[in-house]
Amino acid sequence: MNEELDFVKEMFDKISPRYDFLNRLLSFRQDIFWRSQMVRAAKLASGSRVMDVACGTCDVALEISAQLRGRVKIFGIDFSPGMLSLGRQKLVLKENTTIDLLNADALHLPFKPDKFDAVFIAFGIRNIMDRKGAIRQFYKILKKEGRLVVLELTTPEKGFFRRIYLGYFKRVLPLIGSFFSKHNNAYSYLPESVLNFPDPVSFSKIMKTAGFEKIRFKQMTFGIVTLFVGTKK
Repeated sequence: MNEELDFVKEMFDKISPRYDFLNRLLSFRQDIFWRSQMVRAAKLASGSRVMDVACGTCDVALEISAQLRGRVKIFGIDFSPGMLSLGRQKLVLKENTTIDLLNADALHLPFKPDKFDAVFIAFGIRNIMDRKGAIRQFYKILKKEGRLVVLELTTPEKGFFRRIYLGYFKRVLPLIGSFFSKHNNAYSYLPESVLNFPDPVSFSKIMKTAGFEKIRFKQMTFGIVTLFVGTKK
């Protein structure tokens, strides 16, 4: 377990310099649209206090700040120092952002219970070995009626598009990713982690087991990503 965690952490540190570029390239810039939909789904009010888990280079945190025009307090956490370093560089170029970044683990959040109006995690939950434990942590730090919003890569369920997608995902994407990132394993790990991720109904049940209610999910771009929202009762 620790060896796998160390591998994932080292991988993200190494690919961080090309991470944003490859996100745009490999998703055909759909990742920008997905994140905008993610933030809208939280229905945040001005003055909200939110956490972006596995914040990476701060794309989600910056989208939250942009949609609420800075009238929100954001904490971004990530276990990869490389990702956080790039995130800090991006924040320097932005004005009127209230974003604090912390090097922390999703399974050991450094916050007291009932502190946040929303918790976001984009493309990160599949990299956490103990997903149930992480979701329980998210539940704990949320206020009553607070929302957990999860955006994750998923696998189209059936049909012709599924065959095309799997061909691209298993063969083309790893070649492009390894060429630009200079990391041979990172974009081979990606298809494996996505294919092993639970289907939307199963993941919704994990959220329910942690205590969340009013759980809903929305599949986007033919099912290659799924947006989940749950509310703390």
